[in-house]
Amino acid sequence: MPHSLRSQWVPWTVHLWVICSILGGWQFAEAKPRIALFTTGGTIQSKGDDRLTLFEYRAGRVPPDELLADLPELKDIADIEVHEISNVGSNQMDTQKLLALAKGINGELAREEISGAVVTHGTGTLEETAYFLHLTVKSSKPVVVVGAMRPFTAISRDGPFNLYNAVRTAGTPQANGMGVMVVLNDTIHSARFVTKGHTYHVETFVSRELGPLGYVDSDQVVFYRKPLTRHTSQSEFDISDSDSLPQVDIVYGYQEASAAPIDALVEDGSKGIIYADGSPAYANAFLAAQAKGIVIVQSDRKGAGRVVLSDRSAAKGIVTADNLNAQKARVLLRLALTKTTDPRIIQRIFNEY
Repeated sequence: MPHSLRSQWVPWTVHLWVICSILGGWQFAEAKPRIALFTTGGTIQSKGDDRLTLFEYRAGRVPPDELLADLPELKDIADIEVHEISNVGSNQMDTQKLLALAKGINGELAREEISGAVVTHGTGTLEETAYFLHLTVKSSKPVVVVGAMRPFTAISRDGPFNLYNAVRTAGTPQANGMGVMVVLNDTIHSARFVTKGHTYHVETFVSRELGPLGYVDSDQVVFYRKPLTRHTSQSEFDISDSDSLPQVDIVYGYQEASAAPIDALVEDGSKGIIYADGSPAYANAFLAAQAKGIVIVQSDRKGAGRVVLSDRSAAKGIVTADNLNAQKARVLLRLALTKTTDPRIIQRIFNEY
């Protein structure tokens, strides 16, 4: 190419590169994921008397607008739509709030423009809500449940960065199909396998036997495995028309345990009972409960390992909970009872979920 033409050609290529860069940047800005944020309360939305108050703080003191105003960095990674379900401690979550939350998430994820959902929640019962959503959300889009171990007002609070990482995870295409996840302390857990393992440390959430799904690192969100149990879009449970769920309760086994709690729960109207380890006194009480149509599920109190399938238990009509802890077994049994009271079918459900 003659020198005179090259001198004219180079500026045009530079101009073209600049124009493409500008357009590319504009397209990237427009392509930010739109995330539906559902707030329910918990430590992440709590305030203490001072910056050193790490317990006995007050739940329900940080409304959604203050939560977001405190974290302007979210605007750089996602467009947020806020839906306030409640602002309470996790011990105040109940059936009505759970159903409202699940229905709200299903409604938002049905919108094409919504990429995923994030739920703020207290950590005490977070794993129960997360597993409930894992079974009732009818979408393959990501849902992330997030909380904090230190209140909004504390020194070295963990809530803001947990929330930031939760939004990052919910907006990541690789998170599609992973079911409901729990994100705290830079770690991504499946709602099916995660549990709270410490009363106050920030690394409290663990998936003891199988480990996390991945991590939220500074450069990217990385996944190393995915859950194989049935969940979300593959779940058979439908709560779209539900305004209540069957009552299911838990009894805890220990030396010389009394059957009185079982008798009381039957009298109170329980439709299912989970027991975490047994007691000799439980046998007759369970027989009486089963005679009234109450389903009995055997879980365990040790925190790891399956309750293996047993011909002896099956012959007695007792369902085994696989490796679900008692509180998660309760969640699954409540949903199973909306479909059947047949222990054989319920055992199939526990095997699959």
